[in-house]
Amino acid sequence: MKIAVSGASGKTGYRIAEEAIKNGHQLKLIVRKGSILPESLKNCEKVAVDLANKEDLDRTLKGTDALIIATGARPSVDLTGPARVDALGVTRQVESCKRIGINRIILVSSLCAGKLFHPLNLFGLILIWKRCGEDQLQKSNLEWTIIRPGGLTEREDNLDSEAILYSSEKTQEEGSIPRRLVARCCVDALSIKESVRKIIEITSNENTPRIKMREAISRF
Repeated sequence: MKIAVSGASGKTGYRIAEEAIKNGHQLKLIVRKGSILPESLKNCEKVAVDLANKEDLDRTLKGTDALIIATGARPSVDLTGPARVDALGVTRQVESCKRIGINRIILVSSLCAGKLFHPLNLFGLILIWKRCGEDQLQKSNLEWTIIRPGGLTEREDNLDSEAILYSSEKTQEEGSIPRRLVARCCVDALSIKESVRKIIEITSNENTPRIKMREAISRF
């Protein structure tokens, strides 16, 4: 498949791109102007796009088979970021996919998306706006999958000792997971038909029984 990854220069996005390459996919990396990609992605097609520009976004996404949305607001004194990025930015990408005929979308969201009383909401009601983005994707009638990871860590070592806990919507409220494992989940979901139109919550630890994504989500 040829996959577009938006937010590809972010901490989760670049890992998604790396995992997609390992799985033999072609990539188109969508980034913000001035973004810097790691050396591992230097040979990939990269396009700097303003998500508010419909024509540029449509032109960029044309020719791809799927979109993985890894855009996300960064902590900032500007509390409008979550509304602009996690709600409006996601909506614009979904609408572009509908216009040009991309049917498959994976969205990286967050555990507790939509929950009002949560410490993360001190940053511009981020969980509320993430849920708004999710909602727009769910209403699209496209083949969507929403991945809701727990607290994201940068750890890259001993990942084989970690097992991923997959669960359905609103069943996990705490826990963490390395970004690398989130990236693998996003890429795995592309080829697992059981993940279509599912919200999948994920955390990881050494004590969770090891199970494949397909088997886990078939029980939802």
